[in-house]
Amino acid sequence: MNEDAPLEMIHTADGSVSLYHKNLDETYHSRHGAIAESNHVFIKQGLTHWCALNPNSSGVLSILEMGFGTGLNCLLTLLHRLPEFSIAYSALEAYPLPLSLCQSLDYAQQLNCDPEQFMMLHRQKWDKTCTIGSDFTLNKRLIRFEDFTDKDAFDLVYYDAFGARVQPEHWEKERFEALYQGMRQGGVLVTYAAKGSVRRAMQEVGFTVERLPGPPGKREMLRATKPH
Repeated sequence: MNEDAPLEMIHTADGSVSLYHKNLDETYHSRHGAIAESNHVFIKQGLTHWCALNPNSSGVLSILEMGFGTGLNCLLTLLHRLPEFSIAYSALEAYPLPLSLCQSLDYAQQLNCDPEQFMMLHRQKWDKTCTIGSDFTLNKRLIRFEDFTDKDAFDLVYYDAFGARVQPEHWEKERFEALYQGMRQGGVLVTYAAKGSVRRAMQEVGFTVERLPGPPGKREMLRATKPH
């Protein structure tokens, strides 16, 4: 990799890779395990939890990811089979990664899936809904978080922005107010974050917030629900 590039490949504790942003001094995933973190926060405490709350639902589960990044959360969701649902997956990203860099990420190998399945997610055009298999659509939206204005559209939100230390504006009340408006009643938001200020911002806009055991290396995480 170009030593002058702002992104550096790193290996995390579970054997999977992540990216380190030199200019921000921030990693895209936990150094304690990229796949382990995503599985715990977004799949176990998000996707699996929502499905358990809605066992009699059928039709389309609408997911919003705030920060497409490496595509790991999207790949894990695609691989997590849900026979009772089809998934409409939307992701907001203002700074897409170069395709050449995505090709060097080892998530498909780590998860024992076809590497082409992972790269297919990255090759899809931006701002266009694409069909991935028989029960999964993907719409990658080239948009800043602050420009998100959807209303009553999403059942589940993966909030995976860079941390408040480097991007505090993404963890303030205004951002969670926009997401609250964008979610359906009973919708669930999960994030790796656990700061008290983040929890209070969520509560101020109307969310019911739980503190849950965090992924490896982190004591807690947050899950917020929009009441019915």
